[in-house]
Amino acid sequence: MVSLDTFREIALSCPEATEDTHFDKISFRIKKKIFGTYDSQNNQACFKLSLVDQDLYSLIDKKSIYAVPNSWGKQGWTITDLNQIPLEIFREVVQSAYCQVAPQKLANQYFNQEKI
Repeated sequence: MVSLDTFREIALSCPEATEDTHFDKISFRIKKKIFGTYDSQNNQACFKLSLVDQDLYSLIDKKSIYAVPNSWGKQGWTITDLNQIPLEIFREVVQSAYCQVAPQKLANQYFNQEKI
């Protein structure tokens, strides 16, 4: 199980990431663009992934990682069930979402930071 504190720690470790609100949810952003949100009522996170990443992560477990079931899902928005997703996979999903939304320079900085 991934907690909000763990989600926050991972998301805010990304270069220049910030936390804000988005309607009734907590959002994590880079340069004002959302790369992930947290839904406390359902203990779920939603991430902006590439369609390729969305398909790949969904192959792991369609019950814990799946496209938002509407037109947002067709744009890469992907739900993760924080009660079921393994922490290692969750870290990778956050990284993929951040790199999908971040400017290339910051995405590269994130990858270089991870290698240290």
